[in-house]
Amino acid sequence: MSPDHPPGLDLDRLRVLLDRERPGLVTGPLSGRLIEGGRSNLTYAVSDGADRWVVRRPPLGHVLATAHDMRREHRVIDALHPTDVPVPRPVLLCEDEEVLGAPFYVMEFVDGTPFRTAEQLAPLGPERTRAAVLNLVDTLVGLHAVDPAEVGLADFGRPEGFLDRQLRRWAKQLDASRNRDLAGIDELHATLGRELPRSPAPTVVHGDYRLDNVLIGGEDDEIRAILDWEMSTLGDPLTDLGLLVMYSSPLGMPDSPVSTTAQAPGHPAPAELIERYAARSGRDVSAVAWYTAFAWFKLAVILEGIHYRYTLGQTVGRGFDRIGDLVPVFIEHGLTTLQKG
Repeated sequence: MSPDHPPGLDLDRLRVLLDRERPGLVTGPLSGRLIEGGRSNLTYAVSDGADRWVVRRPPLGHVLATAHDMRREHRVIDALHPTDVPVPRPVLLCEDEEVLGAPFYVMEFVDGTPFRTAEQLAPLGPERTRAAVLNLVDTLVGLHAVDPAEVGLADFGRPEGFLDRQLRRWAKQLDASRNRDLAGIDELHATLGRELPRSPAPTVVHGDYRLDNVLIGGEDDEIRAILDWEMSTLGDPLTDLGLLVMYSSPLGMPDSPVSTTAQAPGHPAPAELIERYAARSGRDVSAVAWYTAFAWFKLAVILEGIHYRYTLGQTVGRGFDRIGDLVPVFIEHGLTTLQKG
């Protein structure tokens, strides 16, 4: 831990807040560091030398509060914490922007590893890797089994018309970053729109469910916490399954800057993940190809947005020059998935 104040985290003001709202929680001087590899929101590890917590806040200079809604994130983990769904214990929500310059929340620090690549999984060996990925499916089934009304989340989203709104949302995102021809992407979007499936009963949807958004630890490689709830809502649970299947499918591009975990020894095939989810959830997954193709489309749009920012000189770091080459691959996977059904 660095004793310096990381950008966006005023430890003195945070200490004053915690002492006032949670007396006795902090027993020593606070130090903090930015946790690298987070998503669009900023995540910090904070310690008083004896205990550790996590602070989560919007990016510096953010404009759209609705895109970085700390209250929603805090609300969903607060609602799910008493259930069997593994989430960090929430400590407090602060909507007073005078403290850190933006709303934020504090939660417990959970030890564990977010496995992002096949290379990171490889040291576990085939048996442990297989068990960890199957447990990922079982944990998703557990999340989707929670009754939103029973945990106070009955009004957490608008399930009616969920898939149609999702398609329109990502098509709008695509239009905002169009600066080149992308063969097949309009066909993929149009086909998804024509073949819109009928959604099952709505559940709490994570929105970005995959192996590197959970923390795995302990002797049994248990899932200790599901993280990054910024896209969570009430909606079609099979969108979570489709995304998980997509991230468990080989890209067929060695040394890709965006990877899946599919090539790790012991990693279950997508068909096994689908079968396990169906058996344990009791849901009809006959339309899973649509949901997986939609996941390919959504990621293609996200990657095209990154490529667009790269062409404008708005990205920092390495690897962005190769993102644009990935987009046609994701489009092709989406079209092939729909064709094969």
